[in-house]
Order: sequence, then structure tokens, then C-alpha cells
Amino acid sequence: MPANGNRPLKLQFGLINHEGRYLTAETFGFKVNASAPSLKKKQIWTLEQDSQDTQVVYLRSHLGRYLASDKDGKVTCEADGHNSDCRFLIVAQSDGRWALQSEPHLRFFGGSRDYLSCFAQIITDAELWAVHLALHPQANLLSVARKRYAHLSVEDGEIAVDVNIPWGVAALLTLIYLEGKYCLKTCDSRFLSNDGKLLTESGRATAYTLELKCGKLAFKDCEGKYLSPMGPTGTLRSGRCSKPGKDELFDLEESHPQVVLMAANGRYVSIRQGVSLAANQEDETDMETFQMEIDKETRKCTFRTSQGNYWALVAHGGIQSTATEVSANTMFSVEWLGHKVALKAHNGKYICTKKNGQLLAVSDSIGEDEQLTLKLINRPMLILRGENGFICHHRNSNTLDASRSVYDIFTLQFSNGAYHIKGVDGRFWYVNSSGLVCSDGEAPEDFSLELLEHGRLAIRSKNGRYLRGDQGGTLKGDGLSLSSSALWEY
Repeated sequence: MPANGNRPLKLQFGLINHEGRYLTAETFGFKVNASAPSLKKKQIWTLEQDSQDTQVVYLRSHLGRYLASDKDGKVTCEADGHNSDCRFLIVAQSDGRWALQSEPHLRFFGGSRDYLSCFAQIITDAELWAVHLALHPQANLLSVARKRYAHLSVEDGEIAVDVNIPWGVAALLTLIYLEGKYCLKTCDSRFLSNDGKLLTESGRATAYTLELKCGKLAFKDCEGKYLSPMGPTGTLRSGRCSKPGKDELFDLEESHPQVVLMAANGRYVSIRQGVSLAANQEDETDMETFQMEIDKETRKCTFRTSQGNYWALVAHGGIQSTATEVSANTMFSVEWLGHKVALKAHNGKYICTKKNGQLLAVSDSIGEDEQLTLKLINRPMLILRGENGFICHHRNSNTLDASRSVYDIFTLQFSNGAYHIKGVDGRFWYVNSSGLVCSDGEAPEDFSLELLEHGRLAIRSKNGRYLRGDQGGTLKGDGLSLSSSALWEY
């Protein structure tokens, strides 16, 4: 496993039939249909591979049940395990669409609306499904063959696949879904063309169909060739292959938040001076950037350096970047204090900045020296997904929808411990007098971010209320307490 220590993201997607409708698992009666016009929770399917035969896949619904077909072609989604009727083969077509073939019965799955069956002996348009990835669209891209990550190389004007750890904003790629195809967008808003160049506009040469092979992704261009890393720096462009081999396969991995921390003395926390952490630098470099990895169970956090080591509590409250594995001493509790944070180590003491800049976990309470300013550096382009969908501009007003199947890309700007959020049109988010979040502000308004859970954050308005999606799907800034409607994948 490469140095980032991540597992590949579980592939979740929507399946779109020939009428542009999504395969849906209804909550009642375990029924399936293809009636939904957009990708929401009920339209999300997870692909699981058979442990023995990697060609065989199982499709799991949002209810944890599996799609199945009997010998008469009757389709259900009730099975709670990998039964023989749940075994399917993916037959990928040249346009990137899939035909799903029942492995035991060899018939093809298709249809429309409530009339779905798995009885066709040949593939027609009615048995073809387009694949719409349901993952959060921002991720790190790992080359399976090179075991290296892709990142934007500004000086060479390319995406290079040559780093061991996906560090900084350059390693963040955004997958843009357009009419059944995908574009790869860099952190400076350029699109990867199949000749390896980065273009400001998307077009035919920047559109790829996604193919799956052994659970890995391949990107097929408009000429039928596949993206692969080329040459010494691993320049990402289309090669000569018209069949994907190991060189053409990639994993998508979740992109952890990376942060810089400023102490009360106005200096950045750094490892530049050695293994002991100290707040004594005026510049932000890789030596002052740390990756926050939040434990799913305890919600405690580890801080990882660009060399791959973890912060660890050592004797007498010292903090050193020496640990190579996660343990109790590498776990820290983060307390969010508006525009500041405090960190509590495993010894129950808060980290304090001493006069010489050294960090020691020796304090029983939080004063000025225990407070740090935390700045998120690898989400300049912000895409937020809540429990019911993405945040997107409302079509006919200045409010924001919080339950859309499509997303807008917002700009996140740091400002002295707070953040300003800007829309596509350059105007700012603010909360109006009736508690609605609006997106047409002339002047920036302060929001604070709290990275509370693995992959999820909360946003507070300047009055301390949480931003949440209400029942009608509108974004409001009136949440008094933290609930699932106020947590956002980012």
C-alpha cells in the first residue's frame, strides 16, 4: 500500500437507462424501478466484487440489499447476502455504458419505469446503463502500476504521476460529470486533454468514459485510447493502448484535509527545525503543512507530516513528529473555538506554545497560549454534499439548495481564522434576517469551519448557528445544535 495509507474509495454510482432514468431501490417492498430523473440516496448502488471470481459483481442498494434475478428474469432487491441469483457480469460497451448479465442465467437486465426484467438474450438499447459516479467528486488519483499519485505540475503544465504522498492542493483532482462522460479538473480549474495538455475549456478531447476492471478505474478518451502515466515524471496522457492493462488502471482515494496551524506568537507550527514541533516559521511550506486524519469511531485526530510520520506525545509533554504508526499517543482531540482551535493530547493536557515557540502538552485549561489558528489549505474549490444531496444555487432566487443531484463549485477564502465562501458569479454567501443562506452578497461574511468527522465538516455562521439543509431542501443558517443535516462531505 502506498504511503498515504488510504484504502481506495468504495465505488458507488447511479445507473441510467436508455430513457435517462435512474435505477431506484424503493424503501418499501424492496421494489426496483427506473423512474427517477436524478441521482439521490435511493439511486445509489455500491459495487462489490466476488472474493473468488473477480469478474463477478454484486450490486448493493442503499438499504444494504442486493439486486437479484431468478431463472424467469424476475428482478428483486431483497437478498441480504451474496446469493447465487445476485451474481452479475459487467459487459462494457464501446460508449462506456454497461450491460448487466445474470451470471447463473446468462440473461441481460433492462427495461423502463416499473417494467424491469432480466430476460433479454441479446443486448439492445433497453439493456444498456450509463454509469454516474456517486462519490464526492474531489479525490486523489493513484496509479496502480507506479504506486504514485497524480498532481498538478504548474511549471511543466501537466498532471504528473510521481509523488509518494498526495500533498497539498496540487494533488486534488475534481471529476466533472458531463453527459455520461468525465473530465479531470485540476485545482487551478483546468481540464486534462488526452494529449496531456491542460486546457481552460472542456471539450471533446477532455471527455473520458470510465471503465471498470478488477475494481480499478480506466479513463478512455474520444479516440478509444486510455490515460496512463508516461515517461520519467509520469505525464498523464493517452497512450497507444486500446485495451486497459495495469499501466492504465487507477484508484480514487479520499483526499484528507491538510492544514497549517498558527500559534499565538504569529508563527507557523513546523518540523523544519527537527523532530520536535515548534511554532517558529513565517512561511507556509510542506514543512508547515499537516494532514488531519480523523478516526471514524473516536473522532480524535492524527496529524501527519509530508514525510509520512505522525505527531506523537513523548515524555514530559513534548510533541515530536517521530511516530510511524497510529497509537493512543498520536491521537489528539480538537476543540473548536470559533476562529481558533485547542488540541488536547492523550495525557489529558492541552498543547501550549512556550516563549521559544516549542509545543508542549502541559496545560490544564485553555488560555491564549493554548489557542491555534487552523487553516484548511487543500479545498480552494469547495463542493459540499449533505445527507440529501449537493449544495447548488437555486434556479430562480438568491438562496441555495441543499439536496440537488448536481453541484456548484464554490471558492473558499481564508480570512484570519474565518472563511469567506464565494459563488460562481463572484458574490458571497451570507445569512439573511430570516435565517436563509443567500449567495448574492457584495461583501464577504465570516463563517467558521469545524472538521468534526471523517470526511465531514460543519459550517457556522457569524452568530454561531450551524448551516443545515431543511426538510424542503433549502440551506439555512439557523441550526442550534449539531445534527446530521448540518454535516457536509467536502
